[in-house]
Amino acid sequence: MISEILPVSIGVGIVTGVLFSEAFGIATGGIVVPGYLALFVNQPLVIALTVAAGFLTYVVVKALSMYLIIFGRRRTAVMILFGYVVGVLLNRFIGNQVGEFAVIGYIIPGLIALWMDRQGTVQTLASLTIVTVIVRMVLIVTGFIDKGASL
Repeated sequence: MISEILPVSIGVGIVTGVLFSEAFGIATGGIVVPGYLALFVNQPLVIALTVAAGFLTYVVVKALSMYLIIFGRRRTAVMILFGYVVGVLLNRFIGNQVGEFAVIGYIIPGLIALWMDRQGTVQTLASLTIVTVIVRMVLIVTGFIDKGASL
């Protein structure tokens, strides 16, 4: 079921995110992130773990950048890499303990961390929340998912 709706959710997320960014000048934490998160709105602990992985990645890379030269494409790559590692570790140690409680995707935490670094944590989380809810509402209104549907 999720494989059928994923491309639609990502597409709606891209369009909504671009419109939001153009209207308000704030990015939504990565172009594909709201589409992914919209599929898990009914699982807030999964979203919380994913955002926590992004924040932890942001903090670690910020601390490392005090000792290493990390900027530009290198910073992007390091954010994505650390996001991947943090996500895998959280899935391994927390996800296995709680059951179906896991970080969403492999690059999502790194993208969230990257935008936290670029524009600030509050702006990133606020815009990500708004666009994720809009994407979920569009999916419900268009009939792609039911209001209480669990994917």
